[in-house]
Amino acid sequence: MRYQISGKQIDIGAALQTHVQTELGEVVGKYAQRPTDANVVFSRSAHEYVCETTVHLSTGLTAQAKAHATEIYAAFEGCCDKMETQLRRYKRRLKDHHKDRSEPVELFGASSYILASDESETAAEPESLQPMIVAEMETKIPSLSVGEAVMQMELAGAPVLVFRNENKDGLNVVYRREDGNIGWIDP
Repeated sequence: MRYQISGKQIDIGAALQTHVQTELGEVVGKYAQRPTDANVVFSRSAHEYVCETTVHLSTGLTAQAKAHATEIYAAFEGCCDKMETQLRRYKRRLKDHHKDRSEPVELFGASSYILASDESETAAEPESLQPMIVAEMETKIPSLSVGEAVMQMELAGAPVLVFRNENKDGLNVVYRREDGNIGWIDP
């Protein structure tokens, strides 16, 4: 597994890097047989250290965890515990997908836009109905089954996931509803 361990405006020593590789390697290796890479970022938020970890698995799934603590090692341990809990919760489902999927998830390119909000123009009628584009980015749309899409959305902690349905070759959406259930849009 490839590791990218970095700090945002803080120095990360060799001892911490070795500790992260050892501990995270044990946790991820225990629950996922073929992880591809891990990205660990340490930063400061006022008096606390923040550790954000993202692990990409060979199935195309991404697991993310984040923790805060007053000590940098404690922040990593909290993050590692969250990652272990998350992977343990999905262990059975991950193993099933490992057996079914022999190749990595296919990704398709798409454009992603950020639009300006209309908060400043609450009283006045807008001049145009066309929104102002603030940013344009490239994004990837994975080709997944519905079960894998729900699992990916939950692992990432995202409220919505757009994916290409493997079975029907169309774009689908899964999202978390206000009542706690999962919604699936299949046009």
